[in-house]
Amino acid sequence: MSSRSPLRVLAATVLATGLAVYATLATPLTPAPKNAETYIIWPSDGTVIEGGKLWVRMGLKGMGVCPKGIERPNCGHHHLLIDTELPPMDKEIPNDRNHLHFGAGETDARIELPPGKHTLQLLLGDSKHVPFDPPIYSKKITITVR
Repeated sequence: MSSRSPLRVLAATVLATGLAVYATLATPLTPAPKNAETYIIWPSDGTVIEGGKLWVRMGLKGMGVCPKGIERPNCGHHHLLIDTELPPMDKEIPNDRNHLHFGAGETDARIELPPGKHTLQLLLGDSKHVPFDPPIYSKKITITVR
């Protein structure tokens, strides 16, 4: 017969579970170097695009670009936010039609947008698609597709 009471076993299990949850929630964000900057090279703010297909060219200063899953200091990959606000900065960046992931390390991409006004903004993600600390994001630009 065990010398551990069921209450002690339960308390130890609750403590271990609580510590595991805390460790998951308390995972630190990847630090960003000072003065790192991401920016949209093209199109520029106010550009009018004929037809919906266009190339987006992405720039980065003070850091390197690398594919998702690669954990190197001062290295991340681009995410293009289309017609949306910045997501929570302590969670994985969503992956949907408004949050395009360039996890292969792309610095340019061909996208297609319907006619109308659209906003574009870059957000740099770490190896796990989570924004850096502090977050590195571009100015939001507006383009028009005819």
